[in-house]
Amino acid sequence: MPDSIPPAGTLPPTAQHTIGPFFPRTFFTEGDNDLTRVNAAAPPSTRGETILLRGRVTREGGVPCLNAILEAWQADAAGRFNHPLDPGRHGADLDFLGWGRAWTDAEGAFEFRTLLPGGYDDPAGRRAPHVNLTVMGAGLMRRVLATAFFPDFPAENAADPVLNLVPAERRARTVARAAGEEGGIRVFRFDIHLRGAAEEETPFFED
Repeated sequence: MPDSIPPAGTLPPTAQHTIGPFFPRTFFTEGDNDLTRVNAAAPPSTRGETILLRGRVTREGGVPCLNAILEAWQADAAGRFNHPLDPGRHGADLDFLGWGRAWTDAEGAFEFRTLLPGGYDDPAGRRAPHVNLTVMGAGLMRRVLATAFFPDFPAENAADPVLNLVPAERRARTVARAAGEEGGIRVFRFDIHLRGAAEEETPFFED
């Protein structure tokens, strides 16, 4: 071994880097943000209520995050996953993908087309209907994980073991807001604030 190589444990730590580089817009295709179908050519699922989940990703001061990447995953309308670890997989909706990817525009806006999810049993307790969201973007050292619950299920939300880990005064930041209808489809609004005052910042979870 050359004498110029220092012994193990003596090397200085390297600097941290933010997430990146990012994919160009041409990497994404129409329908990537549609969880209701298994591919762009497949018919959408009919086993549940189709909804739109919209919001904005902002950083401190309300500055929009351009070209942030979001990934969403969730149970189907009956609370099942088409995954080997789900004991109810045999009853899962095979026409529902349950996963999608979106990106933000110049205003930080994003949209997912999906189904209103069902609740399910978990080793930690009964989970309320929710959509899990991962956010990756410039300036972030690692991805952040948020969870969007729904106002349709107040009793289930109150009992959810994960939501109960969030301080009571901040739980409203985890519940999407009803935002009317579009073409007969209900719209829910879930804004993600990456950093700011405690009452404004979105609660994030560890994976």
